[in-house]
Amino acid sequence: MKGDIKMSKKEINRIPIMERAIKKQLTNSQGAEIIGVSKRHFRRLKNQYKMYGVESLLHKSRGRTSNRALSEGIKDFALKIITEEYPDFGPTLALEKLTEKHDISMSVETLRKEMIKNGLWKSKSRRRANIHQLRERRSQEGELVQVDGSPHAWFEDRADTCDLLVFIDDATGKLLWLEFAKAESTIAYFKATLSYLRLHGRPLAFYSDKHCVFRVNTTNNDSSSTQDSKEDTQFGRAMRELDIEMIFANTPQAKGRVERVNQTLQDRLVKELRLHKISSIDIANKYLPKYVMEFNSKFSVTPRSSINAHRPLLKEHNLEEILCLKNIRTLSKNLTAQYLNVTYQIKVDPGYEYTLRRAKITIIKKLSGEVLIKYKNKELNYTIIKKTKSTKVYDSKMVNRKVDAIKSKQGHSFQFNLLGRTFLLWTKADISTLG
Repeated sequence: MKGDIKMSKKEINRIPIMERAIKKQLTNSQGAEIIGVSKRHFRRLKNQYKMYGVESLLHKSRGRTSNRALSEGIKDFALKIITEEYPDFGPTLALEKLTEKHDISMSVETLRKEMIKNGLWKSKSRRRANIHQLRERRSQEGELVQVDGSPHAWFEDRADTCDLLVFIDDATGKLLWLEFAKAESTIAYFKATLSYLRLHGRPLAFYSDKHCVFRVNTTNNDSSSTQDSKEDTQFGRAMRELDIEMIFANTPQAKGRVERVNQTLQDRLVKELRLHKISSIDIANKYLPKYVMEFNSKFSVTPRSSINAHRPLLKEHNLEEILCLKNIRTLSKNLTAQYLNVTYQIKVDPGYEYTLRRAKITIIKKLSGEVLIKYKNKELNYTIIKKTKSTKVYDSKMVNRKVDAIKSKQGHSFQFNLLGRTFLLWTKADISTLG
C-alpha cells in the first residue's frame, strides 16, 4: 500500500501491543486480554503483523460497500411511498407500515436518516426532563388500572373533536379498553366501564385524576386521597358498590403510564383512523377492539406474577342498576317527586297513601334511559304528571368547546389609538356560516 495509511484509534492502539508481543514482553494470553480478542485470534493477528506490518491491522472491508447495504432504488421507492401515503408519519410507524403493507424491510435508523435527508422528518431536540421518582409497576394484571380521558381531534378535520376514554393496566401496559365519547361525562364512563367489567371482571383499583366524574372536589374531601371521602360522585358510588377502590392522582406525572399512552395514541391511532377512512364515533368504536389487540401485541409487557387479580362479577352485581344515576328524593304529601325536570306521581293501593308520605325514595335512571323508583329495595309504580322544558347542562371539559362555538358565530373586535383617542371596531360575522 502506497502513500498515507488511514487508521482508526482502535487500530493504532494495537501497534505497541503487537510490538511488545513480538519482543516476548507480553504473552499471547496477555495481549489477547488487552485488546479484547481470543488467544487464537491474537496469535493470527501477530503472525500477520510480522509478515505485512502495520497494514495487516487495517479492517479488510474498509472502502467497500457493505453486503447488507440497501440499494438506492429501494430507498427511493420507500421514500416515494412515505411521501404519497404516510407524509406525517414518524420513522418508527412509517417502517411498520412499509413492512406490513409493502414488504420493505430496513432498520429504523436508516429510514430516519433518509427521511431527515429528504425533508420528510425533523429530528427532535430533547428537552431536559423533569426527574420524578420512579414507581415500580404492580406485579399482577388487574391490581391497578389507570383511567383517563383524552380530548383530541381524533378524526382530524373529518369530524368534531371528541374524547377517548382509556383503561390501561399498570402491571402489563395493556390497553384493557378504549372507547370514544363526545365528552368525559358520567354516562360516558359508565358505558365504557360496563364493557370493561363484562370483558375482564372487577379490578382491585382504578387510578384516575380528580375530574368531577370521579371525585367531589370540596374542602371536605381534600384530606382524603382515596375513596374514603365524605361524599361520592355517581361513579364513586358505583365503584363502592362493586368493591373497586378509587385512587386519585395529585398530578398528571403521578399517572404517567396513561398520560404517555395518550400521547402515543394521539399519534398512532389518529393515523390508523385516517388510513381506514373512519370519521365517526360509532364506526371507530367498532374498530377499536382490533386496534387494541394489535397495540398490545407490540407494546405490552409480561407481569412479574402470572396471577390475574381481576375478580368475577357476583350474582348481586346487577350492572344495569349499579352503573346508573341514583338520586334520593323525599316524597311530598301527595306522593310526588321531581327529578331532572320531571314530576313523578307514585301509584299505590287505596289506604297506603299515608305510609309513603315524606318517605325517602331512590330514583334510578339506567343507561338505556329507563327510570325505576324504589323504596326499601322494592320497586314502585309511577306515572309522569309534569315534564318541564330543560336547559342543557355542559360538562366542565365541554365549556371551552361551547365558548369556541359561540365565538365562531360572533364578530371580532379590535381597538386602536388615533390622536390620543381609543377607537373600538367590531366586524360582523359571516352570516353564511350560521346554522
